[in-house]
Amino acid sequence: MNLINSVVNFFVEGGFWMYPILTVGMIGLAIGIERFIKYMLVEKANRAMWNQLEPVLNEGNFDTARELTRNDHSTVSELLSVGLERQGTVRRREDIEIVMEEEMMALMPQIQKRLPYIALFANLSTLLGLLGTIVGLIQAFDAVAHAAPAEKANLLSASIAVAMNTTAFGLIVAIPLLIINLFLTTKSGAIIDSLEIASVKTLNAISRAASRGRPQESNNAQETQH
Repeated sequence: MNLINSVVNFFVEGGFWMYPILTVGMIGLAIGIERFIKYMLVEKANRAMWNQLEPVLNEGNFDTARELTRNDHSTVSELLSVGLERQGTVRRREDIEIVMEEEMMALMPQIQKRLPYIALFANLSTLLGLLGTIVGLIQAFDAVAHAAPAEKANLLSASIAVAMNTTAFGLIVAIPLLIINLFLTTKSGAIIDSLEIASVKTLNAISRAASRGRPQESNNAQETQH
């Protein structure tokens, strides 16, 4: 109970600027939670899809691979489906690689969406804390200028202590947001890296099938002619 009272008193004594800092912190935290849940779901869906897709690609069964990616909504399926669709019409690795790179460029902003706002809110909370302190100090010195000499020391020390609350609270909000931003940036980078690895493995599987000269589609076509 004493801890709760201390926190409440600390917040109330900080004055008006504590509320904008709290608002910024809550918005940044909400974005962080939303991005964390999103990345967990993306990783889970990508891992499940790739576990199904990799053996099929290694077998050179691109018809089945196209069907799997076409009916799935994971990020890895969105990336590989464009390459596999192009593989059905062309044989050059370069042509397939180009369309997959274009799709990767389209997917990256979706993966990194709203991440910069977390760092922005961390910096903003620090600046708001400093602004609150400066405004508080200005008000404190103005009040001291019109106070009785006997009251000046006590009034000044109390006013400065209150003004410092906003800086402290701004840092209390900013530090966790910066940690969250670093964690999520690393997580988004890992997802992008995994997509790039999957695209390279897919291109290599297509190249191996082409070098053998008998991809499954060609075998199916020959069987149909006979």
